[in-house]
Amino acid sequence: MSLQGKTAIITGSNSGIGLGIAHEMARAGASVVINSFTDSDEDHALAKSIAEEHGVEARYIKADMSKPDECRALVETAGRCDILINNAGIQHVAPIDQFPTEKWDAIIAINLSSAFHTTAAALPKMRAAGWGRIVNIASAHGLTASPYKSAYIAAKHGIVGLTKTAALETAQEPITANAICPGYVLTPLVEAQIPDTMKEYDMDRETVIKEVMLKRQPSKEFATVEQLGGTAVFLCSDAAAQITGTTISVDGGWTAL
Repeated sequence: MSLQGKTAIITGSNSGIGLGIAHEMARAGASVVINSFTDSDEDHALAKSIAEEHGVEARYIKADMSKPDECRALVETAGRCDILINNAGIQHVAPIDQFPTEKWDAIIAINLSSAFHTTAAALPKMRAAGWGRIVNIASAHGLTASPYKSAYIAAKHGIVGLTKTAALETAQEPITANAICPGYVLTPLVEAQIPDTMKEYDMDRETVIKEVMLKRQPSKEFATVEQLGGTAVFLCSDAAAQITGTTISVDGGWTAL
């Protein structure tokens, strides 16, 4: 599943799922562009480390995914975009009648609207190159719901719909659009939550993971960022050329319930 000669842009990729995907793309031979809104020395060092580890070109480009112009500028600045991974996202939990308007607006902007803007900027480049792959990171919450996550769930359902539309608009071209729907993934952010959750429920690590954090994930195991990266690489490979407009769940059976 070589991606040599391709350039992949991954939004929200200086940590967690996005960084894992960037590594797997680079491992497959793609040049990668990682992104966040921070533009720190660490961000640029991270790109350098990816390049050195995998022997590919890797760059960091700052762009705030809450701002439409910066979303589109990310793609333009990259210059080439064979593979677009829309991964950037944030979360806030509250009942609908108490959900802060500014949090709703930010989540919809970053989790949904950013993918529209980057896709709109990327499609002309993919068409000019005669090849393209769009992979949107949705969620199990793009296919089902939970209470108190109205904005996140609305955005992730929207990502699934946007994916289908992009696939239909490119169905007779060598471009595909698909969504990956992860369940709970073991990222540094999640790992950091485990000790506090252990204290809150007075449980040991294994019990709190299986009975609290992974209550809705039948496998009782976290997905890994490497598994999500591998799934993304597969969707970008020739083997997946006729897979478009669909969702792939990496959720330990969550949406089978």
